[in-house]
Amino acid sequence: MVTHLLMDKMRPNRVAGAVGFNVRDGNLYVFRAKAVIVSAGGASHIFKPRSVGEGMGRTWYAPWSSASAYALPIQVGAKMTQMENRI
Repeated sequence: MVTHLLMDKMRPNRVAGAVGFNVRDGNLYVFRAKAVIVSAGGASHIFKPRSVGEGMGRTWYAPWSSASAYALPIQVGAKMTQMENRI
């Protein structure tokens, strides 16, 4: 699981890798890369249900998808666009 992105010290506004850990054993990993693509699924339960009769379990995406991956690029200054586009 990636916890944060690493910025390139020589080139401003450029991601150079990521830091994360193995959820099974807790080992820490550092990934260096020439290019980074953050691809995350949607987010569930950001907004309240449309009506009182709808429960929180009704969702298009997986119920555990918390949008935490959206925070990775936002923390390093990325511009987030078209977040409402599903397909």
